[in-house]
Amino acid sequence: MLYYKEFVHPESTEWVVFIHGAGGSSAVWYKQLKDFKKEFNLLLIDLRGHGKSADLPQAVWNDEYTFEAVTGDVIEVLDHLQTPPAHFMGVSLGTILARQLAELEPQRVKSLVLAGAITRLNAQSRILVFLGNTFKRVIPYMWLYRLFAFIIMPRKQHEESRNLFVREAQKLCQKEFIRWFKLTKDINPLLKFFKEKDLGIPTLYVMGDQDVMFLEPVKNLVKIHKNSILTILEKCGHVVNVEKPDHFNTLSMAFIKNQQ
Repeated sequence: MLYYKEFVHPESTEWVVFIHGAGGSSAVWYKQLKDFKKEFNLLLIDLRGHGKSADLPQAVWNDEYTFEAVTGDVIEVLDHLQTPPAHFMGVSLGTILARQLAELEPQRVKSLVLAGAITRLNAQSRILVFLGNTFKRVIPYMWLYRLFAFIIMPRKQHEESRNLFVREAQKLCQKEFIRWFKLTKDINPLLKFFKEKDLGIPTLYVMGDQDVMFLEPVKNLVKIHKNSILTILEKCGHVVNVEKPDHFNTLSMAFIKNQQ
């Protein structure tokens, strides 16, 4: 089972489940803990091969990963803890997993907060995926990861987010990186399906105005999904919860409270 950590509130019955992105860990949510612990019960999970889940004997799961299988790991933790219906928060690739969980078991999901959401791959991101698939077996994975992190988060004010993800990615091994990278072949078909199907679950997208690779597709998505809203943070990149934690926390906590 994946590594997880709970923070139980003495009075609240509301739960927030945090899902990090590829190459990261639950450490990416460190700027949310202080504020969220005051209001909600929290569950933080390290995905397979990431963070403290990388140390588990089961860290090498199946030969080929799928979004459904990786999401199933999260559901296994929820079943084990008997977590009631909750609010799910994802960042970067974790937004795809949160949306996949809502697709598989919508009765578990009260609302979604998706930070730096990936809802479509543009031309630039498809080129990155192509390069990664071409060189993933011949170039050390950290070289590729540093390159990707810099392209997605290129500005000086993105440095903290970029360094955090690079530092956490160092806990992966080359074989684990390749397994996760193979998921990229399934991203566009899955995201196209998500766009066409509106689950009707209240969803808050929080994006940075400098998130040039992923912002425009989210703008298009919220036009057709009636229960979705988008907030754009100025002078902010991909990992909005790290770059603008005060704004992000205020927005997302207010949104969650509105769903109670």
